[in-house]
Amino acid sequence: MNGKSSAVVTLTLARIINVSVTDDTLSVDLDDGRTVSVPIGWYPRLAHGNPVERTNFRISGAGYGIHWPDLDEDIGVEGLLLGKKSTESPASFERWLERR
Repeated sequence: MNGKSSAVVTLTLARIINVSVTDDTLSVDLDDGRTVSVPIGWYPRLAHGNPVERTNFRISGAGYGIHWPDLDEDIGVEGLLLGKKSTESPASFERWLERR
């Protein structure tokens, strides 16, 4: 042995157990006790949705994502934890707005 040790670290993401959307904020409660809140403006489709569309979601991907069928929006817990905003291009978003 060379005196060096190595360790394998396995990271597991917390699962989503509750979702709340207001005019300003997307908040997600996780099964490890944390609540993550981000500005709704990070996700333009969600920001442009009406209250009925925003409440019509399902927790998907075994608890690691949220899907809004009326808005064709999917947000994952990993992205929320990393502070990632929507990566949809402006052109794609404009096409989506035109179809609404």
